[in-house]
Amino acid sequence: MDMPAAIDGSTGARDFDGLIGPHIETGYRLAVTLLLDPDEARDAVQEAAIKAWRSLGRLREPEHARAWFLSIVANQCRSTMRRHWWLLGRNPLPGARTQLAEEPLVRALDIAAAMTRLPPDDRAILHLHFYLDLPLDEVGRVLGISTGAARSRLYRAAKRLRPELTEEEIR
Repeated sequence: MDMPAAIDGSTGARDFDGLIGPHIETGYRLAVTLLLDPDEARDAVQEAAIKAWRSLGRLREPEHARAWFLSIVANQCRSTMRRHWWLLGRNPLPGARTQLAEEPLVRALDIAAAMTRLPPDDRAILHLHFYLDLPLDEVGRVLGISTGAARSRLYRAAKRLRPELTEEEIR
């Protein structure tokens, strides 16, 4: 199998863009899910893209570029959350409730509100599997865990999400 020029050393911006570019939007959505702040998410994805460019030689299998890049994004988001100022400077948006008659839209808002109350690791695994439709083996690669661990974490995260949804439905 021929490796893309971006991997074999004759690097070019076009080759990198062809390999990682299609996954930038997906990385941004993952970052927003983890950080709950669009501006911080943009910064995290930009930093992740720079790190991916610098460590492109470590990508051994181009068919795993999505999981590889998303793991860099997830790690960058974790680094952002660990910074001390993150805890002090964050101003979360208040949860908005709406009186729309469209049941699917209301349910989607309830799910989004419930997701924001979960820990970042739970939000990440639910987002990767249910929103991005990644199979469990790829979710495991992104998060740096085994497929079995991904299955267990997904089950526990979904179980923790359920009471949050019940609470929303009662209101």
